[in-house]
Amino acid sequence: QVQLVESGGGLVQAGGSLRLSCAASGTIDSINAMGWYHQAPGKQRELVAVISSGGSPNYEDSVKGRFTISRDNAKNTVYLEMNVLKPEDTGVYYCYANIATRVHFYGMVYWGKGTLVTVSS
Repeated sequence: QVQLVESGGGLVQAGGSLRLSCAASGTIDSINAMGWYHQAPGKQRELVAVISSGGSPNYEDSVKGRFTISRDNAKNTVYLEMNVLKPEDTGVYYCYANIATRVHFYGMVYWGKGTLVTVSS
């Protein structure tokens, strides 16, 4: 069974920084893309950043220059470094990973349970 566990959320003042982590565990053959979604209060979940298995990142426009996504393939972990945080960055951040296993040879998307980020003004 594959699990994703996020950590690193919390309360921070506007202009501050947080670093989110998401570790995948279980019987994993390989991990393809990994990424982060943001769900603001009362809104739909939206993609924030994604990183390919080779380490190529892509970002949603509102976080470009402020957030950095990275991964450590040896640890099956993806990170999201968030700087110059704004109140509109408040919400739950979910990580996801497209993971290949013996059952899902071509990969299946798994989700973490989310970590709450609150940015005060």
